Amino acid sequence: MGVGRSYCIALVGLNGYVVEVEADIGQTLPAFVILGLPDAALNEAKERIRSAAQNSGIPLSRRKITANLIPASLPKRGSGFDLAITMAVLRAAEDIRSIDGTVFIAELGLDGRLRPVRGILPAVMAAVQAGYPEIVVAEANVAEATLVPGAHVRGYRTLARLAYDFGADPKELALDYDPPGGEPGDENEDEVGLVPDLSDVSGQSEARRALEVAAAGSHHMLLTGPPGAGKTMLAERLPGLLPDLADKAAMEVTAIHSLAAVRSSTGTLLRRPPFENPHHSATAAAIIGGGSGLPRPGAASRAHRGVLFLDEAPEFERRVLDALRQPLESGELVIHRSAGTAAYPARFQLVLASNPCPCGKASGKGMDCTCTAIMRRRYFGRISGPLLDRVDIQLQVERVSLADFGQAGMEEGTDAVAGRVLAARQRQAERLGAFGIETNSQVPGRTLRGELRLAPGTTRILDTALERGILTARGYDRVLRLAWTLADLDHSNIPTADHIGQALGLRQATTTA
Repeated sequence: MGVGRSYCIALVGLNGYVVEVEADIGQTLPAFVILGLPDAALNEAKERIRSAAQNSGIPLSRRKITANLIPASLPKRGSGFDLAITMAVLRAAEDIRSIDGTVFIAELGLDGRLRPVRGILPAVMAAVQAGYPEIVVAEANVAEATLVPGAHVRGYRTLARLAYDFGADPKELALDYDPPGGEPGDENEDEVGLVPDLSDVSGQSEARRALEVAAAGSHHMLLTGPPGAGKTMLAERLPGLLPDLADKAAMEVTAIHSLAAVRSSTGTLLRRPPFENPHHSATAAAIIGGGSGLPRPGAASRAHRGVLFLDEAPEFERRVLDALRQPLESGELVIHRSAGTAAYPARFQLVLASNPCPCGKASGKGMDCTCTAIMRRRYFGRISGPLLDRVDIQLQVERVSLADFGQAGMEEGTDAVAGRVLAARQRQAERLGAFGIETNSQVPGRTLRGELRLAPGTTRILDTALERGILTARGYDRVLRLAWTLADLDHSNIPTADHIGQALGLRQATTTA
């Protein structure tokens, strides 16, 4: 007997690392040892593997089995290593032929069935990129694994059938065992609901226009207004205005959702921008990511390439809101924990909604408001100035009038607005493609003041606002980005002074103190 080898993938965030599994069968008393920084779930693999092999007709050796996961310094977590360890042990016992660099990713059941694991898409992507295109997964993971170009994926339902295909003696194998198909919960796969239509929003012409601008340039928004004004309705209709995701973006989004296990495997990429709407009681770990062991993605990462909507924004913990400042600038979340560091993409559109005061009645004349000026300032002050400075559109949403309410269902629908948004995005792609940028919201300041610099007369109103301290340097750039989006929607090759004025109006502060 020699040392058996197989391969698996360890995920740290969305980054995958090839792990070589070595197995050795010694001459001492029965034991099973797993080396290489396994977590509790991986340590429990010893009993799962023994039972699965026994029930599959290929019992493991009763001598001491040592499995070493290389590199030993990389933390390993989860049950996805079960199959790779089993195949390495079987190879060491010469029960199967050479594995030939195949990557095995699956959990084992006690009865010998192969169970799916989450994060299969980023794991297969990492294997292919590292030069290991031969992949074996559980049958329930095949549809997702085959989304990766260049991967040669084989799916199995049982360990016995897999061992047979790798040369095990069929006389003792439980090849007649046929477990029931599917996994618990698979019967409710990704039901696609109706997309909320913009025509449901009565009136609110200014807010509808702001929503269109936000969708066209991927700008962040703050909607402030009394309860029932339509802030939540508007935010929920923003994803419907966004274009479908391109292949690269769709792969990123699908990989994150695979790792977070928020959807079943359907064999298709997620083409629609995601929409995340966490409750205001959510913790920093739920929004940003974290948890025990290696950090897991939070709502901000699950909203990558889509919309993160924080309703009742002042009710969120301030440290949670301020933690969003870094990904708003970089489009990435890097989470440091004692068990390791994980990086997740987080390029989302942030939409904040807020009442004007604790009682919510301070809009308009505010005659019914019972809040003092200090209470109003304190309430809205829970959203920090540095965070607000990163929000391009800050809009006051007023109550719907009786005349507007009677026009429900007669307003312009999502399809018409989405068509204009797509045309504006195409203009941006033509202009910004040479810079490696997709939308106006991502244009760096040096480009705005360099290759895309506007005439001094056009930006006079902005220069004055900056000189008087009304705008910060960051705010100056964000108004310019808004102006470019307005120009794209108007089919103009360059923003005019009128576009600058409109953009500055969309960024006006919404405090009511």
